[in-house]
Amino acid sequence: MPLRADDLIDRRRLRRKLTFWRAAAVAIAALGVVAFATWAYDDEFSGAASTHIAKVKIEGTITEDEELLERLEKIRQSPRVAGVIIQIDSPGGTTAGGEAIFEEVRKIAAEKPVVASVGTLAASAGYMIASAADHIVARKSSIVGSIGVLIQFPDVTGLMDKIGVKLEEVKSSPLKAEPSPFNPTTEDERTMVRKLIMDSYDWFVGIVMERRQMTRPQVLALADGSIFTGRQALENKLIDAVGGEDVAVDWLATKGVDAKLKVIEWKNTDTGTGFLFSKALTRTVARALGLPEYSGEVLHEMGADRLFLDGLVSVWHP
Repeated sequence: MPLRADDLIDRRRLRRKLTFWRAAAVAIAALGVVAFATWAYDDEFSGAASTHIAKVKIEGTITEDEELLERLEKIRQSPRVAGVIIQIDSPGGTTAGGEAIFEEVRKIAAEKPVVASVGTLAASAGYMIASAADHIVARKSSIVGSIGVLIQFPDVTGLMDKIGVKLEEVKSSPLKAEPSPFNPTTEDERTMVRKLIMDSYDWFVGIVMERRQMTRPQVLALADGSIFTGRQALENKLIDAVGGEDVAVDWLATKGVDAKLKVIEWKNTDTGTGFLFSKALTRTVARALGLPEYSGEVLHEMGADRLFLDGLVSVWHP
């Protein structure tokens, strides 16, 4: 039976109302998720509102990290931070990146006690950063050391010959853009690179001499790229004590920091991209939904970032 005009109008009104309430329900649900995540996020970091010991994790390959430098600066300026634990688990990275973090840690140490706590590994630029602290603690089986600098570059000339590729170039001087993977390395190029490396190496050795209060011969005997266990590092004066975070807190107590203070990790919240898109919020929402937090960091955890290091590096490859 055909529908009357009044019935059609009523059905259209009903559809409009249903569409409105569906949209409203979705919006309310979204606001609820955001409100819950905000509450959880604030609850997680609410302890930072009181006096505490700040902990900063430096993990993976070290590069020039503006966000980390800003976070360290905020820790230095915060009146609520009584002491700082720099927790390191890194094979090293770029020399410039390690230098920047070293200098920032030294700024903090000029105002607040700073202790470095080594996890599995603090090698090369990782150890450089650890040496910026006033006290270094490592596990007995931690890996410490690998003091040195290197530049690595491939030679693909054999591959080019096989596939029939030939490189032509015009440049202003023989050493411009050298060494290159597309040309066999000459002695002049090796000499240039070695001067570059040795200058940074001497600077690195000087840092260890100053921070660990050792003579140059003592440091040079250890700065041949060797790595050491925590126990060996203690014997060689590269660290001050063996243990974990509790030992680090005990040392802070000797510097006037209340050992009963809560240790709070200052994390990267990616505030520059907005709260709704911050890593901290996405981790919180993931926890609320029962999803893994780390799915977006798989490539980082696999060490893919190491493939893109350039220039001088202080890194130990496991």
